[in-house]
Amino acid sequence: MKTRSARLRSLAKINLDLRVLQKRADGFHELRTVFQTVSVADTIEIAFEPARRTSLEIDDALNIPNNLVLRAAQAVLDITKVIGRVRFKPRKNIPLGAGMGGGSSNAAAVLLALPVLAGKQIGYETLFALAAELGSDVPFFLTGGTAVAVDRGTEFYSLPDAAEEPVLIVAPGIHVATAAAYKALGRELTLADSSRIINGFQLFVQTLVESRSARAASAFSANDFEPVVFSQYPQLHALFERLRSAAAKGSSGRKIAGAARMTGSGSALFALFPSQAERDLAERVLGRDRGFGECRIIPAKLVSRRGYQRLWRKQLAEHTIPGEVLWPPPSRYAR
Repeated sequence: MKTRSARLRSLAKINLDLRVLQKRADGFHELRTVFQTVSVADTIEIAFEPARRTSLEIDDALNIPNNLVLRAAQAVLDITKVIGRVRFKPRKNIPLGAGMGGGSSNAAAVLLALPVLAGKQIGYETLFALAAELGSDVPFFLTGGTAVAVDRGTEFYSLPDAAEEPVLIVAPGIHVATAAAYKALGRELTLADSSRIINGFQLFVQTLVESRSARAASAFSANDFEPVVFSQYPQLHALFERLRSAAAKGSSGRKIAGAARMTGSGSALFALFPSQAERDLAERVLGRDRGFGECRIIPAKLVSRRGYQRLWRKQLAEHTIPGEVLWPPPSRYAR
């Protein structure tokens, strides 16, 4: 059999909303969040061929320890009992350590693509279980779009597709210590105002579902990490305020319904816009701001679940059954 290969775009995510509740008995925190895929993407070239013994190779210039790509590949080969040589050539574009889920997205990309190339079919429930073992938000990237996550962030519920609105992402290259951010929140085993936090989250989700617009719902959004992280990193707070200001001014100088948030526990920031023209104007304004000199400013758009799955069907089209509507896409080589 000749080598089967594919070139994959592995999309990032942002948190449209993030609430932290009480600390759990297992040491983790109870979360309420809304994940949203965005068009910022890593690229992964993957090649598979049968061999007498398993070999996993990766061209990893960053030399990332405990690489999720390799762990995901090994999990697929183990459960399908396939022996073969698998080679990866990743190219990172999603900012590292920015709360955008690059590593998790890469792992999910392998879980979706490798069974197809190997001629095996893994049911969605099994694939979801493999993803959950790799990381708390890896399962989200199996379907993408807009989803509520609860529990430790591992229990997902897909929401109706929101509009694919323009977004501007700012990656300042600041590494935020997540453990320190949680500690600063001071959320222990009991939380007096948990009802208020949950009610606020429910209002955001309800508005998002009814409007099908993350920008329209942003007036009710929150990220509980912002106050503590901005206190720990004043320079990040300054960037956030400038981004929020840029998001609130239209091309004619009028105020527009732009909205800014931090994603995850940081450090990436994002702003939503009513049009691509307004987003591009904000990008130009920030590009001239010396305070953003060391930042990556990335124009992108929100990607719906339909758009996400359309992307996956396209990039695996050579190896899947034409017109098949099953998810994940089944391999044309499966017997």
